Amino acid sequence: MRSDADPGRRLRERVGAGAVLVRAPGRVNLIGEHTDYNDGFVLPAAIDRFTWMAAAARDDRKVVLHSESVGETVTFDLDEPSAPRRRNWSDYPHGVARMLLEAGVALRGAQMRMASDVPIGSGLSSSAALEVSVARALLAVAGADLPLERLALVCQRAENEFVGTRSGIMDQMASCFGREGEALFLDCRSLAHRGIAVPGHLKLVICNCLVKHELATGEYNRRRAECEEGVRILAAATGRDIRALRDVDAAELAAHRDRLSDVVYRRCRHVVLENRRVLEFVAALDRNDVAATGRLMAESHASLRDDYEVSCRELDVLVEIAASSPGVHGARMTGGGFGGCTVNLVEVEAVDAFRHRVAAGYRRQTGRTPEILVCEAADGVQVLA
Repeated sequence: MRSDADPGRRLRERVGAGAVLVRAPGRVNLIGEHTDYNDGFVLPAAIDRFTWMAAAARDDRKVVLHSESVGETVTFDLDEPSAPRRRNWSDYPHGVARMLLEAGVALRGAQMRMASDVPIGSGLSSSAALEVSVARALLAVAGADLPLERLALVCQRAENEFVGTRSGIMDQMASCFGREGEALFLDCRSLAHRGIAVPGHLKLVICNCLVKHELATGEYNRRRAECEEGVRILAAATGRDIRALRDVDAAELAAHRDRLSDVVYRRCRHVVLENRRVLEFVAALDRNDVAATGRLMAESHASLRDDYEVSCRELDVLVEIAASSPGVHGARMTGGGFGGCTVNLVEVEAVDAFRHRVAAGYRRQTGRTPEILVCEAADGVQVLA
């Protein structure tokens, strides 16, 4: 596990005496993409890339947060709940504070300083790591607490209602409930979850294509709206209580294909089959069947590329190179899409060769050098001594 001692100590010293230090991880999703906001199943893992937050109480009602990562300071007043969004990174902490207040938490003003090594805009959930670290730090400064599940829901609400991204609950739950050496098998409807051991002979190798296409946020919300349209049509066609695509199986979807537009049908098909792939993937890990994990990750990527249409050339190139590399037991895009990262399950002894092969192949085909992170599954949010 990577050390976090130096950034934490530096932040706490700069905030001053009495500062609390919080650390929250980013996450990588092994399988189950765009299923969380459809009440489905996901399998993320918190990773050893973190957002650190040092915080100390102030005598007024202001929250003053300096980001060393961005090089900016933002200030907002807890007594001005109607302050508008700024449409930048500061909306995440501002939204969290507002939702904590609406949840009945008696917050105090806080002097805060943050640093992060979770790549921004990469599909590794830097936003959830920021939200969860801010929430946990504000609670600590106020001498308050919330159960982790409720904390995750507050952070999701901040992203949905204040920031304006209609994301599901996966990212925040992973940042809260991650455990070292394990992925998190999560039912996004009930929030029931359990740890699934990541085989010790495999590393989570994340390849960042270093591209983020500008249509990402609007298209993310569009995909959600298309899924909701499918739910409305299928509920009317079947007369059943279908609340989300979680409630639809592949046979039922196929039986009513003629009622759906081609686009909506393909969006629904991805979600319905992706839920099934998650369940099969968990079963494969339980029996250490790495051949099955590789097949399922390949199917997931193809579905995200062709049915959900959230991949891009750069991600496809990374997956193609990885899939033909020795020692790889699964490769797919991860995150919302339109750029960002791929996740790869790679034999420990093959990691160095894999990194060289992917970097050279990607550079040859795109002219870019990818960022390659060799990660381990990590613990969720912590208040550090």
